[in-house]
Amino acid sequence: MSSGRWSETRASEWEKKVGVLCGCNYIPRTAVNTLEMWQADTFDERTIDEELGWAQRVHLNSLRVFLHYLVWEADRDGLLKRLDRFLTLASKHRLRTMLVLFDDCWNQEPQLGKQEPPIPGVHNSRWVASPGRSRVLDQSTWKGLEQFVKDVVRRFARDERVVVWDLYNEPGNAGLGEKSLPLVEATFQWAREVSPSQPLTVGLWADFQDQMHQRFVELSDVISFHTYNPPEVVLQQVETLKGYRRPLLCTEFLRRQVGNTFAAILPIFAQHRISWYFWGLVAGKTQTYLDWESKPGAPPPKVWQHDLLHPDGTPYDPAEVDLLRQWRAGRQA
Repeated sequence: MSSGRWSETRASEWEKKVGVLCGCNYIPRTAVNTLEMWQADTFDERTIDEELGWAQRVHLNSLRVFLHYLVWEADRDGLLKRLDRFLTLASKHRLRTMLVLFDDCWNQEPQLGKQEPPIPGVHNSRWVASPGRSRVLDQSTWKGLEQFVKDVVRRFARDERVVVWDLYNEPGNAGLGEKSLPLVEATFQWAREVSPSQPLTVGLWADFQDQMHQRFVELSDVISFHTYNPPEVVLQQVETLKGYRRPLLCTEFLRRQVGNTFAAILPIFAQHRISWYFWGLVAGKTQTYLDWESKPGAPPPKVWQHDLLHPDGTPYDPAEVDLLRQWRAGRQA
């Protein structure tokens, strides 16, 4: 039986226990998408271990990590073993993980197997949705989706290495709109039936006030959101979100071109005790240092959109790394 949405008191107690989460969205530099990250042939444990060491050195304490339904469907035991290994590596580097189960972003018909190389000059050119548009819209496929959610959540429902369940990234993106809402609601129900010890959330990412996003709020134990806006807009969004009287987690930010920078945004989060995850750790095959509107063949930009480190671990901007270390040290003092 479903345990129901957490009370405000339970959510507040969870926040006091875990503290402020300070992290990044993570995929290794050698993976072009989540299929390449998690499939057996391309699961790159050495690179993951190295990069999570870099995350620890800049004093991060958490990661936001996307899974993919198709890998579970084809290789359930293998995925769970690799995920367990990933969580062990993260814990070794004092990082707790937020796991993302579904995602509506980018290419809508994912295919297992060898992934195409990135398109030069194009931001996130090979990222794939999970489970993909056809399954989102066809409820006859949902029995498998239900089994996936329950299997993964049940496996780690009492595991302290997992700190939050982010059930569905940006539902309605890629033109799906409210057609994704039934799967969002079903996913909450399936996860609740397992009664995990960690909170459940789905992030607000577009119009925070529309009916679909208000439904995300009603379903979530803690309130998560994305903001790639200038700092003055972020402040307005935070004032709105504080009205929900639940812990706040920004699960995506950092768009330097519009002033959404560490220096501008972290003080806002600190003032309002908001946990945060920037996108992303290392510039790699996803090419998310490029602008969303980048075109094939575009040269590397002078101002990166996302990403903290070059592929060799050196910082894009040493001042940002210094700021992260100082800020985190101050939070721990």
